[in-house]
Amino acid sequence: MEDCLSIAKQCELACIPRSSYYYRPMPESTLNHELMRIIDEQYMKTPFYGIPRMTAFLRSKGYNINHKRVERLMSIMGIHAIYPKKHLSNPTPSYKVYPYLLLV
Repeated sequence: MEDCLSIAKQCELACIPRSSYYYRPMPESTLNHELMRIIDEQYMKTPFYGIPRMTAFLRSKGYNINHKRVERLMSIMGIHAIYPKKHLSNPTPSYKVYPYLLLV
């Protein structure tokens, strides 16, 4: 038994703090599960709702919630608003540019 390394020494060799060794994450609360269910139902109806609109929707339902909590719950669920991405109107490189004949 003497040849075994202590937890402190093992953590030191692995370059991690001892607090990380003893850390146990807390499960999500029942309120958060309820909020995630409501967010998921609303997201299926309106996938273009982002964090501010979803926060306003939840507040209209009577939940005292801020945008940071909504952002965290939506990122846990892996959902985000659907919106047009950048460079949507850029033509392809093979697109030929024709002269404007009315000015000639």
